[in-house]
Amino acid sequence: MEAFALWTSDEAARASQGEAKVAWTASGVSIDSRAVQFGDLFIALRGPNFDGHKFVVDAFARGASAAMVDHLPEGVSPNANLLVVKDTFAGLNALGAAARQRCGARVVGVTGSVGKTGSKEMLRAILADQAATHASSGNLNNHWGVPLTLSRMPVDSHYAVIEMGMNHAGEIGPLSKLARPHVALITNIEPVHLESFANIEGIADAKAEIFEGMEQGGIAVLNRDNTLFERLRDAALARGLQVVDFGQHPQARTRLIKQVPNAGCSCVAAEVDGQAITYKIGAPGAHWVINSLGVLAAANAMGADLAQAGLALAGIKAPKGRGERQQRPWREGSIDIIDDSYNASPPSMRAAFAVLMMGKADKRGRRIAVLGDMLELGPDGEKLHAELAASVLEHGIDLVFAAGPLMRALFDVLPPEKRGRHAANSAELLEILRGQVKPGDTLLIKGSRGSKMNVIVDGLHTPAPAPRAASGW
Repeated sequence: MEAFALWTSDEAARASQGEAKVAWTASGVSIDSRAVQFGDLFIALRGPNFDGHKFVVDAFARGASAAMVDHLPEGVSPNANLLVVKDTFAGLNALGAAARQRCGARVVGVTGSVGKTGSKEMLRAILADQAATHASSGNLNNHWGVPLTLSRMPVDSHYAVIEMGMNHAGEIGPLSKLARPHVALITNIEPVHLESFANIEGIADAKAEIFEGMEQGGIAVLNRDNTLFERLRDAALARGLQVVDFGQHPQARTRLIKQVPNAGCSCVAAEVDGQAITYKIGAPGAHWVINSLGVLAAANAMGADLAQAGLALAGIKAPKGRGERQQRPWREGSIDIIDDSYNASPPSMRAAFAVLMMGKADKRGRRIAVLGDMLELGPDGEKLHAELAASVLEHGIDLVFAAGPLMRALFDVLPPEKRGRHAANSAELLEILRGQVKPGDTLLIKGSRGSKMNVIVDGLHTPAPAPRAASGW
């Protein structure tokens, strides 16, 4: 196989039990024709509202070197670079399994109710600083994302970091069996996706499915501060796994000694398996600190150098939509925006409120929470929104602007002086904010992805025109 080729036609055909009549090589794998890179193998998946076979022509036009299909698509030559399989989703999974089998990488799986993507990015940074590392891109953590991530894994990878998410029970188990992790990190268990579970214990059991596919002698890295720790520990031990815990608990093997929060970073002193370590995380917030403990415990379990791992954390920045901080010109001054618009849950809301209040505020400015609905919370949704009021008051947030029917429950229980405005949706709230935001303000923008709070992040660039002074004779 040529050095640049991720897959040859023969290898892909053997892995998927498909047929390739024309020889080809692929340097990448894609399931979205809009994101195809030159040299990719495009896999024509079928979903509830789309059929990838309709986009094979587009994929070739964008530079795809081949396409995996279950029939000859309209407009495609029979002599094109095709890999014909019985089922393209099964073919994607087969490629992922074959890539995992042929690669000697040590694999860490990451899951949890909140913090899994940030933890995955910290692990990526730590491990890539020490050896060739492959990791999930963005939020590719579901039944399509995990096999896609594995299918893209170069054969010479030394480490692999695979994020696994779920909305229902029974979803993580198959992903774990595909990825076969040596180490599994569960960041925490919180009341997220409650509409699909009877209780939080059900969420813990669904996350514990990550243990199902782990390699013999595997290591489970668990948050000792979490109320479901013992349940997860027992599930790991029942499968013959080793357990490594982390947190503020005095008996945790990876233990927080001290943290010093700052507006742009966090300074941390910790102990990992008896070894003292001090480091800086280039992202603010206590939740980043606790997650970093789990990351260091997992990196240590993967065999990484601990001191070098601590140094790598200084380069971590909160990603777009997950706490990224931006400064934008605003009339005669500027405003600060904390973009936490990708997702939201009650614990992540409270963590974000703490970040909003960090740092020195502009003397003219206000700390403003711009909040959208937290989704998938089940019948207690309104109650969980209203309960955020205590945290708003505790952190001294100046104003709350809210969008969506669920966030109305919070807005209505706030003291009048804390209420900005409520709107039906994010687009309406954007127009309100354009007239209300002042230079010097700091805005936290947060909500579940379905609340579309990114509309406000993307649109809050230009203030509404200042009111014209009345003219007279």
